[in-house]
Amino acid sequence: MPLFARMISNADSDRHGYDEEAILNDSASDVAGGSPELELAGHALAYLRSVAVHAVARLRVADHLAGGPRTAAELAELTGTDAPYLERVLHFMASLGLFAVESDGRFRLTPRGEPLRSDVPNSMRASVLTFTDEAFWAAFGRLVDAVRLGRSVFADVNGAPFFDYLNAEPEVGMRFADGMSRFSHWQDPPVAAAYDFPEKALIVDVGGGRGGLLAEVLRRNPAATGVLFDQEQVLAGGHVLDVAELRGRWRTEGGDFFDTVTPGGDVYLLKYILHDWTDDECVRLLKVCRAAMADGGRVLAIDAVLPPGGTPHFGRTLDMLMMTVLNGRERTRADFEALFNAAGLRLTRVIDTPTPCSIVEGVAA
Repeated sequence: MPLFARMISNADSDRHGYDEEAILNDSASDVAGGSPELELAGHALAYLRSVAVHAVARLRVADHLAGGPRTAAELAELTGTDAPYLERVLHFMASLGLFAVESDGRFRLTPRGEPLRSDVPNSMRASVLTFTDEAFWAAFGRLVDAVRLGRSVFADVNGAPFFDYLNAEPEVGMRFADGMSRFSHWQDPPVAAAYDFPEKALIVDVGGGRGGLLAEVLRRNPAATGVLFDQEQVLAGGHVLDVAELRGRWRTEGGDFFDTVTPGGDVYLLKYILHDWTDDECVRLLKVCRAAMADGGRVLAIDAVLPPGGTPHFGRTLDMLMMTVLNGRERTRADFEALFNAAGLRLTRVIDTPTPCSIVEGVAA
């Protein structure tokens, strides 16, 4: 199964886990005989999987298959496409395990493809469209320039740095927020369960987007309260905290986390935040959290923690994304320790989770 199909399949699994080595070796398993020549060709053409998944997501093919199998002609009528061309794409998707072909030639959705639907709780459609957005794609195609220059090329090809671009393109920004929320959604329960939060803690979710992780933490810690801290325009896009079971236990607060965060917190959550930024920017943000936190408080950086050497890890894929779209990076334990030390914090432990990210805990030095 290719990378994206395996991500989607595992997002729907009970253990919320993923197999790093299998993900990295998938493309090799797709070619016959283990030939290094065919394997290399598979790597070179892997982008065709991305564009095909993008196409079926954009056309909402999975939504049209929700009620049962359909022929390519029926799907073409529903999607306004050419039936023979669509059928070829559907067969390709079947080869990836996202669809299946019935004995009568009709196509049906498989459990692996189910998250491509837009109307299921574990939907990944918005994430697929985000990861394959033209603005991302244009930057990814310039990876060689990023390597030569030692910086992101996103602004070169899109006219503005990534977050400025999102602010200037509200539709893209909303799609990005939704996509990241969906990508994080399946990871939030196991991450929240992996850490023993202090009783009655004030938990500040810094740059928390729609608050999925904070909601899970509050559900599991009924005496805790929380603050969803993010930019005003992000908060205006909506969040998931306004539910009966959490009523009275949370509030939102807008601001720039490089300048200030909610003071007096016992735990500051930074999920998929530090990897967006340079080392200097991370230290600046961590210093803001260090200055704000209550006595005995702690910072939890929730990010991929890269293993040494060439050990397979999904964080290495994210690292390619960071170096082309942003100027951030994925980091090793030693890298996090250096950031914490520079910000007046001390790294106390790294807690693995059954997701691509770990919990890096820091306390006042």
